[in-house]
Amino acid sequence: MSDSSPGVRPRIGAQALRASMEVLVSMRFAIALLTVICIASVIGTVLKQHEPINNYVNQFGPFWAELFLALKLNAVYSAWWFLLILAFLVLSTSLCIARSTPKIWADLKTYKENIREKNLAAFHHKAQAVLTGDSASEAQRIGQMLVGGGWKVKLQQRDTPAGPGTGWMVAAKAGAANKLGYIAAHSAIVLVCIGGLLDGDLMVRAQMWWGNKLPYTGGGLISDVPQQHRLSERNPTFRGNLLVAEGTQADTAILAQSDGILLQELPFAIELKKFIVEHYSTGMPKLFASDIIIHDKATGAQTPARIEVNHPASYKGIEIYQSSFDDGGSAVTLQALPLTPGGQRFEVQGSIGGNSQLVKASGGDALTLEFTSLRVFNIENFGADGLSSGADVRKVDLRQAIDARLGAANKTNTRKELRNVGPSIGYKLRDAAGQAREYHNYMQPIVLEEGGTPMFLLGVRETPADPLRYLRLPADAQGSMDGFIRLRAALNDPALRDEAVRRYASQAIDASRPEVIEQLRQSAARALGLFAGAENTGKPGQPGKPVGGLPALSDFIEANVPESERSKASEVLIRILNGSLFELAQLAQQRAGLPPLSPNEQTQGFMTQSVLALSDVQIYPAPLVFQLKDFTQVQASVFQVARAPGKNIVYLGCALLILGVFAMLYVRERRLWIWLAPQPQGQGSQATMALSSNRKTMDADREFAQLTDKLIGVPPGAKT
Repeated sequence: MSDSSPGVRPRIGAQALRASMEVLVSMRFAIALLTVICIASVIGTVLKQHEPINNYVNQFGPFWAELFLALKLNAVYSAWWFLLILAFLVLSTSLCIARSTPKIWADLKTYKENIREKNLAAFHHKAQAVLTGDSASEAQRIGQMLVGGGWKVKLQQRDTPAGPGTGWMVAAKAGAANKLGYIAAHSAIVLVCIGGLLDGDLMVRAQMWWGNKLPYTGGGLISDVPQQHRLSERNPTFRGNLLVAEGTQADTAILAQSDGILLQELPFAIELKKFIVEHYSTGMPKLFASDIIIHDKATGAQTPARIEVNHPASYKGIEIYQSSFDDGGSAVTLQALPLTPGGQRFEVQGSIGGNSQLVKASGGDALTLEFTSLRVFNIENFGADGLSSGADVRKVDLRQAIDARLGAANKTNTRKELRNVGPSIGYKLRDAAGQAREYHNYMQPIVLEEGGTPMFLLGVRETPADPLRYLRLPADAQGSMDGFIRLRAALNDPALRDEAVRRYASQAIDASRPEVIEQLRQSAARALGLFAGAENTGKPGQPGKPVGGLPALSDFIEANVPESERSKASEVLIRILNGSLFELAQLAQQRAGLPPLSPNEQTQGFMTQSVLALSDVQIYPAPLVFQLKDFTQVQASVFQVARAPGKNIVYLGCALLILGVFAMLYVRERRLWIWLAPQPQGQGSQATMALSSNRKTMDADREFAQLTDKLIGVPPGAKT
């Protein structure tokens, strides 16, 4: 005999299936999925998406960059785990709707008129009264009154001890939209998730997985990119950027990926006729707009359109948004000014996005000049905090930092004064090894403080993740850098330094004291030589290594002057240095055939700032300064083109969500029963009334009091 139990395995499988279904449709599971989605959305908002890998390495370091890439946090919304969570949320909510809808639908159709009289006494809201009419007529009267009040009513005739059909149950209901709101809200979640899946990167990823499409990581022209990196015009959903310069056309959008780009072919080409920028009186932009012509590839039709921010154009189901603007290849002329001995001035011409070969001013190493950006308008804050983008790191005010975060809510200490400081040029200098630094120079001198000396701001940074550090060069009386450049060249000339020292000593000391003049001359020569970096400071740890600038004077004093006398020695040395530099500036003016500097406040401010600039220029990482001399601007618009079939689905989901939440919060489901039976003795009928509501509120109490008064004659406040 064989013992077989074929029913065991199906029962175990059925139990596991039922348990899995219970987990899927449970509210805790749905809330857990929503929590993970919210956390992932926060990460996707804070962390820039689809950036090059080097940007993450530079900003967070190799370890965190690798972790972000492993978890796909650089592309959260297209990560497999995020899409899987969305799919499970859709499945969970759909199963919940499928399980609950039949019950809700059945509950909507029933009036629960079969409830027994004794059960009415268990309700919180209940009342009894004696009516004058018979039960049938009273039932008709009450039913008509409830229908007139917006209730749905059903009458049921029952047998009583008084005889067959002598009892009547009036069953009424109202507020059925409350349960419909439950279905609408849950359906909205499904629709929004489905719309998000359709409008996300799911379709693009599917083409990469099964359509042999690969991201493109190379360079060159768009027309030279192979077909395996291009998506078809029939792509059902995409979102990319399209850059169009004035007077040109473009028909291929760029879809940024974490490991490259994909090219999206469009069924039309966009021609930019004119890019329009309007500004407020403060210089802040007021309007960005693009006048375009859409060229249909299939029919050749030309459709003019105007695109503004928040006012897109639509063509063949593709929305065209004004995303931003850029340079379209403006022609620029730069003046190269040497900062090292023996350098020569020259001009270089090019266009933004192009490059030009040049030779280093000293040494002969080849450098590549890359024109990266031209900004015609630069809006800076000249309030109490000064120029925001050119902050002086030497000024650290703890009190100001605390006051900026505490105190009154109006924050009067952070008053802004916006001003347009004119054009600026951005470029890179790349050496033969491929290493590049980024530079950002303003075309015009800027007055940073009221009554201060105009300064040329020369920004530099090692990587795009670093903030710009600005070298400040004072402008001369003619508003140019020439005065400082001449002073810098004179400082590097030993003969001019000796002549400047001789002049300073002879003017500072009476000619009858030749021994004092000689001592002052030697001190001035030493100070000027240290400042120029031509002499060793004598500080331990720096054998034979000239430093230059104010740090050289500081090192010299620390190495040769006792600590108790350093303060006085510093004042004397700085006074000697300032006098020698003034005579050096006069010699530079004389050599250039210019009139001597006048001893006024303007000259004093120029010389004061020149001392700081000559000290800082020692560590400027380039032998040349490129100043923007002339430009011809060519604007370009950056459009975002998107085909979003899930947009209408999301809109429908949002509408259902609003209606569903409104129905669940503000619509009360109520059920009313009135049992009418003949009086045991005498005329009339006995009425027993009960009200059920899904929420116990003061409105329910008030409504029940009104209904009892109106239907069975029990006044509000009476004991029932």
